Amino acid sequence: MPKGSKGDKRPADVIGNAIRVAKIATGEETEKFKGPPEKSAAAVELGRQGGRKRAEAMSAERRSEIARKAAEKRWAK
Repeated sequence: MPKGSKGDKRPADVIGNAIRVAKIATGEETEKFKGPPEKSAAAVELGRQGGRKRAEAMSAERRSEIARKAAEKRWAK
């Protein structure tokens, strides 16, 4: 039986998976979902200040160059 990204066992075929979903929907079986992993407070704080710190360390010319390249990529589509 194949395993999902979180190590949970999943039916290999489409019909088996459909039956499992139906059992969960009718309440015959419960879904074993643990939720997203918890992040440390330090990592969350560093993530919040990352972009601001990067912008403070960059010169105005460099920020303008990055913005110009991004706009060119968006309009090239």
